[in-house]
Amino acid sequence: MSKNRVDFSLEPGDQETLSRLSGPLDAHMRLIENRLGVHVLNRGARFNVTGPDGAVQAAASLIQELHRMAQDEVVTLEQVHTALQSAHVAGLPADEPQKEEPLRLRRAVIRGRGPRQVEYLNAISRYDLIFGIGPAGTGKTYLSVAAAVSALEQDRVRRLVLVRPAVEAGERLGFLPGDLAQKIDPYLRPMYDALYELLGFDQVARLMERQVIEVAPLAYMRGRSLNEAFIILDEAQNTTVEQMKMFLTRIGLGSTAVVNGDVTQVDLPRGQPSGLRHATRILEGVEGVHSVRFQAEDVVRHPLVQRIVEAYAVDDQADGARTGA
Repeated sequence: MSKNRVDFSLEPGDQETLSRLSGPLDAHMRLIENRLGVHVLNRGARFNVTGPDGAVQAAASLIQELHRMAQDEVVTLEQVHTALQSAHVAGLPADEPQKEEPLRLRRAVIRGRGPRQVEYLNAISRYDLIFGIGPAGTGKTYLSVAAAVSALEQDRVRRLVLVRPAVEAGERLGFLPGDLAQKIDPYLRPMYDALYELLGFDQVARLMERQVIEVAPLAYMRGRSLNEAFIILDEAQNTTVEQMKMFLTRIGLGSTAVVNGDVTQVDLPRGQPSGLRHATRILEGVEGVHSVRFQAEDVVRHPLVQRIVEAYAVDDQADGARTGA
């Protein structure tokens, strides 16, 4: 395999930013070298990367992206690890990264990790209705909540509405103890976790008291019209066609709706079509609507999660082939 070399300089080249980029004892650079099979040398802000064709471009692009992150925050080894996973995404030339505007929240700066996360965040800023479709671990819920918090902090919306089918197939909440919020809290825990991290527990509690943040099971959305709101429907693969139509027609003026789900994990009764599959099919190409389809290689959790997702995908394809036969 032929060797290649890329030379580049980073600006700003101050010591603090470069230290954040390299990590303790250059741990970040060593991880990049080991994972991509390249050799990284630098003198101050001047870097050169040598190695196989393709790998050097991926490494250079990755170092430049981490440098942009280091200007605003301390870069962790976990962030380098997840960025390396994104560097292996097929089909994106490493020297043609997508344009990205990070979400600058009061408590954090949120950036997309990989091309599809960047596409997802860009779509949320540009379209009224966004579908995020793909396996667990691709950041759909967290990024949509971060975008919602950003919109609220910038006064682009007046409230956040978090929606989820409360029980996989029937939303039968009556037998559960407690009031409505207590009944549905367990089903909305991933969105709560993101809110607590991005806003803080006390702030979330205050905003919920003032109904600036509202949580509701999907069945309770009927008859409403949501203006100047950021609405997130999570686990949307478990909506029926009728429920999805009802939800989508709740979108009011000045609102953004994000619909997330994994069409490989539909828990509806056998034979009942998923509203998410149906909606993305019939709304393809409709003005104001955009779909982002995440793949197994977009998983940004432990590398084992990506391999698990890929194994299940292979097995599902084999099942489909056997059924077809």
